[in-house]
Amino acid sequence: MALPFMRQWAWTTIAWAPIGLYFTQHGYSIGTIHGRSMQPTLNPDSNMLQKDVVLFNRWAIAKYEYNIGDIVTLARPDVPERTVIKRIVALEGDVVQTRAPYPDTHIRVPKGHCWIEGDEMFHSTDSNHYGPVPLGLIKAKVEYILYPFNRFGKIPEKPRGSRVHYAPGHRVYNRVDE
Repeated sequence: MALPFMRQWAWTTIAWAPIGLYFTQHGYSIGTIHGRSMQPTLNPDSNMLQKDVVLFNRWAIAKYEYNIGDIVTLARPDVPERTVIKRIVALEGDVVQTRAPYPDTHIRVPKGHCWIEGDEMFHSTDSNHYGPVPLGLIKAKVEYILYPFNRFGKIPEKPRGSRVHYAPGHRVYNRVDE
């Protein structure tokens, strides 16, 4: 009696597996954040006993729906097999006042690139180390904190600083900068 049910369940699971795989590879997926580079926005617990679980939106990247201020995951430019999580600070045409160890004091972000940084500048390897990042390396946009439950909700915005001179028309923190 249980055997036909199990067989039916197995075939149903096998039939739906490709759809589930496609959805997590190209749609939405859930992941755990490791490291301190995005503190205090993500993993604010400095002893790292509790890690944030977030929702990744891969469709937003496929449709180029990312703006300055968004937190994204991307392949690390100098070690492409590693995935990092950073905030988009500037897009093409913007002029960024860089931080050490970047060799120049200012840089205009080239076409097809962005400038990314971690919110915790003392614990972040970012564009200040490897320069502007090709937009093609971006994998997903982080949209929601799912766990811990007391922080459940949209990713909080970080006030923009004065280190970036934005090109006209860029969407900066959910508004058009003029």
